[in-house]
Amino acid sequence: MALRDTENTSGLIHHSDRGHQYCNPRYTQILEKHGIQISMTEQNHVYENAVAERVNGILKDEFLLGTRLHSFNDASQLAANSIKTYNNQRLHLSLDYKTPAECHAV
Repeated sequence: MALRDTENTSGLIHHSDRGHQYCNPRYTQILEKHGIQISMTEQNHVYENAVAERVNGILKDEFLLGTRLHSFNDASQLAANSIKTYNNQRLHLSLDYKTPAECHAV
């Protein structure tokens, strides 16, 4: 989808687990050909991707990043605003109803 919907793929990062389909040389060669950086979880660290998936789910569900956007610029701006809100305004149950910024300021 990124190759189909994006004119300029430089700066894109493809993050995945180490599934066979993502490690396949034909697949990685396509990413490299288009200048897409490859990012994968560490070997045998199955829980590493769980945190990323949780954050991705929040960004998609609460901040509408799962919707189709008109441009890379729109997506980039929405992602930046969402992350700023997530870190500075959204209260987190796991942080005793504080923001991550409040917890890390200590």
